[in-house]
Amino acid sequence: MHLLPLLGPKRLDAITNAVVQSVKHSLRERSPKTVNNVLTVLNKLLKTAVEWEELDRMPCTIRLLRLPKSSAAFHDFDDYDRLVAAAKSDRNTHLIVLLGGDAGLRCGEMMALEWSDVDLAKRQLRVERSERKGHVTAPKGGRLRFVPLTVRLAAALRESRHLKSDRVLSSADGTPLTQRLVQGLVARAARRANLRNQGVHVLRHTFCSHLAMRGAGARAIQELAGHQDLATTQRCMHVSPAAVENAIRLLDSPLTSTGRGDQGETAPAVS
Repeated sequence: MHLLPLLGPKRLDAITNAVVQSVKHSLRERSPKTVNNVLTVLNKLLKTAVEWEELDRMPCTIRLLRLPKSSAAFHDFDDYDRLVAAAKSDRNTHLIVLLGGDAGLRCGEMMALEWSDVDLAKRQLRVERSERKGHVTAPKGGRLRFVPLTVRLAAALRESRHLKSDRVLSSADGTPLTQRLVQGLVARAARRANLRNQGVHVLRHTFCSHLAMRGAGARAIQELAGHQDLATTQRCMHVSPAAVENAIRLLDSPLTSTGRGDQGETAPAVS
């Protein structure tokens, strides 16, 4: 879409730093994320040409644009409970919401989840595949992970077990759900719950944030979410305004004779 119209007739060794700057300029109306996606493809293209010995060396230096660190959306506890309640009227919608919010699965991981991955006796899920546009691959990061089941997710899976398909999420005739359908079911439930944030990935951020607000460590959340690095996990962990308010209220708690407040916080030493 972008590189061929701009650079199609050029030789690879003619893609200089000035040409890269002209590509950035031509994409100035696009979002920085889109520009970086295009530059990443160009960078990979040229590195592959060097690897295949079509080029002796990289003809240019490609620097990505700096992106502001955005705050990902998530559902607070009350909002998430309303969403779960709104989703109960449909088996697939209920499972999708709980697989995202109670187990942290990505959309593709939900779609590819099979009943053989569900161990109700051990109360855990095995997440080892993902689907995108009809292609089943390993999960993002390429790593198998096991996620323990919450009580309500285990109950929902037990009640929804069927023999129509190997897939957990399937239509009435047994065909797997598409990404568009999964997104539509979540958006419909979110509208019924009067929630502004309606995306499937919001559920995954909700999972990480709720764990953090309940005291789970970042490394444990990283393992459960299947993130490759801790920085990704930390970007997905958010604290609700209510949790921030409760944290400040710790300063209002009177100290006991043991040097701890009513909330169990140790008083700082006086220097």
